[in-house]
Amino acid sequence: MDTFGLVVVIGVALFFTYTNGFHDSANAIATSVSTRALTPRAALAMAAVMNLAGAFFGNGVATTVGKDIITTPSGKQGLIVLFAALVGAIAWNLATWYFGLPSSSTHALFGGMVGAALAGASTVHWRGVLDKVVIPMIVSPIIGLVVGYLVMLAVLWIFRRSNPHKAKRGFRIAQTVSAAAMALGHGLQDAQKTMGIVVMSLTIADVQQGSGIPIWVKFVCAAMLSLGTYAGGWRIMRTLGRKIIELDPPQGFAAEATASSILYTTAYVFQAPISTTHVITSAIMGVGATKRVKAVRWGVAKNIVMGWFITMPAAGLVAAVIYWPTHLVLG
Repeated sequence: MDTFGLVVVIGVALFFTYTNGFHDSANAIATSVSTRALTPRAALAMAAVMNLAGAFFGNGVATTVGKDIITTPSGKQGLIVLFAALVGAIAWNLATWYFGLPSSSTHALFGGMVGAALAGASTVHWRGVLDKVVIPMIVSPIIGLVVGYLVMLAVLWIFRRSNPHKAKRGFRIAQTVSAAAMALGHGLQDAQKTMGIVVMSLTIADVQQGSGIPIWVKFVCAAMLSLGTYAGGWRIMRTLGRKIIELDPPQGFAAEATASSILYTTAYVFQAPISTTHVITSAIMGVGATKRVKAVRWGVAKNIVMGWFITMPAAGLVAAVIYWPTHLVLG
């Protein structure tokens, strides 16, 4: 049963990664597509390749996911907890994708982990949840908003005497680089989260010892994220690219440069698994506010932020509901 359960959990984890890819593909490319710096298919292909590459650029986030959030018992019980956590996260991803709401796959996963662990009487590391999840969840969008605003002010000042049409053409080219950097950061952050779950399941099933990430785990997680990214998340792309603010190429570049720098800093310096969705959305708001505060559609922004705060509880509740019947049947 443990072998079958392990295969099921890994399969569900990879499906979660796929949903993460098409749910969050908009994070990397919505700004480039909306400003016409890249065609949608070219942007998706670039994002898929960079997602794949980013997954191999570090292990810190995966280690945090595997060790600092929950501890489950070994064997069947632990696998049931991970299964319920993943189903809770997938359910929230699909629901928010359907309504075009750019919520966080990251926090859906963590909410699912905490909800399933509580339902299964497993250990929740509340200090790790606070330090690695809750604080970054609050701080990173604020930083994205402020830095996006400041970066856009700097762009406006530096290019204040430039020909507007020539500057926009140049920024369309620059956006190819900034969008690639954003996609690389997405792979660095989000593929590692699933790697941490897969390694947890391998350890729980006593298939491997320690927290090392096998190369096959890196590859399949990265590949599924890339496939999901290439499938595209058009509903969310419209929200990020058009509904918050009408972006031009300089604004798109500033937002992507801001978000990608925050992703790299948190992954390498703090090993904190932050939400790419939160960071790029807040950066877009900050960039847009330099035009004029009313240029940002704050009503849409308010709905997005409300979605951020209910993501973890909602995914956790679904995970808990999934855990009880699964445990009753298989436990």
